[in-house]
Amino acid sequence: MRKTLSAIAMAALTAVTLSAAAPAVTNAENPIVQTSFTPDPAPVVFGDELYVFTGCDREGKNDFYYMTGWQCFSTKDMKNWTDHGRILEDTSFSWCNKNDAWASQCIERNGKYYFYFTTTNKSGGGRAIGVAVADSPEGPYSDPNGKPLCGPNWDYIDPTVIIDDDGQAWLMFGNPKCYYVKLKEDMVTLDGQIKQFDMNAKQFGSSNKGTTYGEGPWIYKHDKLYYLVWASFVDGFGGESQCYATGPSVTGPWTYRGVIQQGSNCFTTHGGIIDYKDHSYFFYHKNGIPGGSAYNRSASCEEFTYNSDGTIPVVKLTNNGPDQLEPLNPFERVEAETICWSEGIKTEKDDSNSVNIGNIKKGSYIKVAGVDFGEGADKFTACVASAESGGNIELHLDSKTGPVVGNLKVGGTGGWHNWEEVSCDVAGASGEHDLYLVFNGGDGFLMNVDWWKFDGAGASSSQTDQTYIFKGTFEGKLDGFSDRGGSTVAVSKDEAYEGESSLYCSERSSSWQGVGKKLNYKFKAGESYSVSAIVKYTEGAPSTKFHLTLQYTGTDDETYYVKADTKEVAKGEWTQLANTSFMIPEGAKSPLIYVETEGDSDDDTPATNFYVDNFFAAVDGTIIEGPDSAKVIPGDINGDETVDIFDVLYARKGILGGLEGTALKAADVNGDGELTVADLVQISEFVMGKREAFTKAETVKRIATIVEGTANNVGLSMKDLTVKAEYGTVS
Repeated sequence: MRKTLSAIAMAALTAVTLSAAAPAVTNAENPIVQTSFTPDPAPVVFGDELYVFTGCDREGKNDFYYMTGWQCFSTKDMKNWTDHGRILEDTSFSWCNKNDAWASQCIERNGKYYFYFTTTNKSGGGRAIGVAVADSPEGPYSDPNGKPLCGPNWDYIDPTVIIDDDGQAWLMFGNPKCYYVKLKEDMVTLDGQIKQFDMNAKQFGSSNKGTTYGEGPWIYKHDKLYYLVWASFVDGFGGESQCYATGPSVTGPWTYRGVIQQGSNCFTTHGGIIDYKDHSYFFYHKNGIPGGSAYNRSASCEEFTYNSDGTIPVVKLTNNGPDQLEPLNPFERVEAETICWSEGIKTEKDDSNSVNIGNIKKGSYIKVAGVDFGEGADKFTACVASAESGGNIELHLDSKTGPVVGNLKVGGTGGWHNWEEVSCDVAGASGEHDLYLVFNGGDGFLMNVDWWKFDGAGASSSQTDQTYIFKGTFEGKLDGFSDRGGSTVAVSKDEAYEGESSLYCSERSSSWQGVGKKLNYKFKAGESYSVSAIVKYTEGAPSTKFHLTLQYTGTDDETYYVKADTKEVAKGEWTQLANTSFMIPEGAKSPLIYVETEGDSDDDTPATNFYVDNFFAAVDGTIIEGPDSAKVIPGDINGDETVDIFDVLYARKGILGGLEGTALKAADVNGDGELTVADLVQISEFVMGKREAFTKAETVKRIATIVEGTANNVGLSMKDLTVKAEYGTVS
């Protein structure tokens, strides 16, 4: 937040205000809330949920920071945010002035929730830090002191709070200096004098204003380091940036580390950093939704990765926000105010203080990300109310104009809070999709919605088979796959490996254009998975090389590519691209797996059009069946469905070179990816009746040395040949 501005700062702010027109935003996921303005986000983890407390900039065109209360939101997946409504109004407490509900932070201790906030002391003297107490994060909150905790003093704004490892609680705040003070265990009483940090360049950096420190401190601990983050003035960037320092204790001494956020499109910025479910997140605010401005700001979030030395990289600000961490279960009651993105929606509280969505007109919609229908849903129920004639809730998959799987008719209920449960049939909702609730009807307001849920086979299955992470079978739908690079993808019944249809990728001008799928929260960087796609083409050269490729963004924000598998595919034959243990590189972000072909088609010759079927991903080590795997019998090198002496002869020849394709796969009986003497010995023993099955290389128990005489026993002229032998010493 800001205190009274200097003439220079006000001039700069006015310039930002005039230039920062409300952006045209369509289907983005930053800012995280679109139903109100949400400045000064302060994140905190309570249990298994991440909460964010924000202010509330006044609606309409503002010429200053008119903030009318404080709000609370929470998430379990970092995409869908549940609105818990306004937890305090600007004048909830008798000593607080109107329109001065500035920055805040909440913390839990001994089962109570303590909410520290900035306001103006009604009796004069300047800004003040207050504290409110509740039994739950959402409130209701009460005033334990009946007066400011700190202040009044014009410097006292933007509180941040931490409970150290020894149980000592600390409060920090301030503009243009940073202050700190101990709190007693009751969290509502100061424990000692308010002190001020030494505002020197070593601790807070330097700029043409002195140090970089401006306001909005944020204190936290990560691993063994303490971090102090603040809204800053950094030379060369418009508006406030965010900088940070690290230290060995809550009170430092601090070592200035540099910039996290470079400038702001609404002059101010304010936020915090937090770890949640083994991920690290940076919160800030910006001008980001229609009606936004320098005084109408919105909370946003980015994921980042600490450098190996604990420092923080400059965070790239996006419209997409972080990846989803886990799916949303639609078979449990979902609050209607649980939203990934919305347009034309407002939230409100009814007479029972329960939050619902309203202000709904024709064309309004809500997106809910990553909804897992499992084996399918056949019924949709919503709790609705309407003082008019109601309307319809159309259920679309993957976009607001995507396939319609249900259409709920809502009639008048006699009042905007006269709730009724209404249901409709659902068909075609299975697997994981983004769900869009699109509202349709006549003119004016249509309805309010309190909650919704689905019923069906997916409710009982709950994804009991955890082997497969996704299955693209393309039986009448794209299954979440899309083009890469501008090719055209569509379901086709012209060719199919299994079922009645496949995915056809056409109009490719370059070999790197293809078809793929974004990998969501179920895929973790540094972990391995089994991936497979079955491909075929029918026109062009006798054979074409195909790749199964992973594209991802590295920690340096550069784009990288790695091949999961490569095959020479014969025209007219279904061929499997597969890797049973493919690792997503450490630090990989926004991974996309896709099929492409070899070569550069920048000339007038178009790239090969192709079909894809059974594009699957599964847990590490899963053997995904395909046209090649179905034909391979271990040891049956000549393909006559019998393992005999002729296969031994083929194996001998293969060691010297000459085997490929299915024959090579059949000869590699120990599965180490190559044909060696170890495979030959196993096949020979199998034919002679000395073994009943082949043993994989990963079960190797010791090393056996095959000397010249042993090599001769299997018909080879080799000397001092050492191989891995899980079967013991060869004789």
